Amino acid sequence: MNHSSSFLSWADHFISYLKYLHYRLKKESLYHKRFMMLQKIMRNQLLDTFFQPIVCLQSGTTIGYEALNRPAPSKWFPSTESFYDFVGQTDQVFLFDYFCRNISLQRFMELSEHLEAREDTLLFINIHPHVLLDSSYHSGETLGLLQDLGIDPGNIVLELTERSAVTDFVQFEQVLSNYRSQGFRIAVDDMGAGYNSLKTLVHLKPEFIKLDKSLTQNIDQNNAQQQMVTLIIEFAKKTMTHMIAEGIERVEDLAYLSYKEVDFGQGYALGKPKKEVMPGKIPDFFQKRKIL
Repeated sequence: MNHSSSFLSWADHFISYLKYLHYRLKKESLYHKRFMMLQKIMRNQLLDTFFQPIVCLQSGTTIGYEALNRPAPSKWFPSTESFYDFVGQTDQVFLFDYFCRNISLQRFMELSEHLEAREDTLLFINIHPHVLLDSSYHSGETLGLLQDLGIDPGNIVLELTERSAVTDFVQFEQVLSNYRSQGFRIAVDDMGAGYNSLKTLVHLKPEFIKLDKSLTQNIDQNNAQQQMVTLIIEFAKKTMTHMIAEGIERVEDLAYLSYKEVDFGQGYALGKPKKEVMPGKIPDFFQKRKIL
């Protein structure tokens, strides 16, 4: 290889290295700016809290609400998904989870005074499974807040995302037993969307199973979804576990799930997430069709 070729090869490597440094610095700068924005959101409580009703598919009664915390779209976080994806990449998961739990409880009590049976209403709060295992987390802090707000722990359902895989089931069972002894109930979210669904059900024994929308949407047209949901229904009945079908947006899905005697439902057809705490409702035309 002559000197000219050697120089060109060295130049190519040098340019590639400069491009890599530029990409690295740009990525780190973006991370820093997003991280600072996350800090600002927590410091100034710049999250909107929405409450989506969970409705009994047989009676039409609203039995509870899921609290959903969302930031306003911004340059750094154009969507809710991008925001939560970023939070999961930081070391702020524990603090952010604690922050969301507190504002969900506080805002629910501020906005639910008009509910006739508030003392019997359930509030579903999303919580990352790994947070419960964190040595920094102390359940007494949540109990103290509940006591200050006048909320019975039995009305709080800790909703664990099924996509966040649990690996040490023995340890996690012990942690959940501690929370249950204090009155909390457990729900497994996104059932059917992850890879350890059945193992999660067997070991964690949740009081509620939330069927992922990938199983419930267009279920009237998909035999594979019907078979999977039927298996989970049979399991739920044998273990006396309540089922909640998420993502109900079509009356056809509502009709099928109601016919299969799924306990509860959640979705736009029953009630959209709102900043107010408003009961859900089964569509009038669906109720009339059931009567006929």
